[in-house]
Amino acid sequence: MHDEWFHTGDQGEVNVRGNWRIIGRIKNLLVLNTGHKFAPEPIEDRLAQFLPGAQHIVLTGNGRSYVCLLVTGKVDSTEVQSAVDAVNPELPHYRQIRNFKILPDAFTHESGLLTAMGKIKRDAIAKRYDAEIDAMYQRKVTA
Repeated sequence: MHDEWFHTGDQGEVNVRGNWRIIGRIKNLLVLNTGHKFAPEPIEDRLAQFLPGAQHIVLTGNGRSYVCLLVTGKVDSTEVQSAVDAVNPELPHYRQIRNFKILPDAFTHESGLLTAMGKIKRDAIAKRYDAEIDAMYQRKVTA
């Protein structure tokens, strides 16, 4: 408790009726080098609606100037691009996905990329796929 608030580490938003909804975890916030901060989970969830064959969808961008995407599962680049094209217009410019990489292997608990509850470990994924993530930011990207 702090100032009569119970601090859980969750990030929420309030709707017009005054009801709160959990949208992510504070520790999962992406922080771009532009200073923009946002929870990736709502965008990842929206992408999942367009990518039923995807096993895992992870946004990247900490310390970078734009957002990229890692995807595992039975998807091809055309499907992923279509999903990105469907979701990007709904997002502010700093949250729009500029590049993506389809990874050949699913994330597992045994590989250290998922928790025992099946949640993704963002830091472990960023470390394991550092070269692939760097490559996404090396390619010339159009805004």
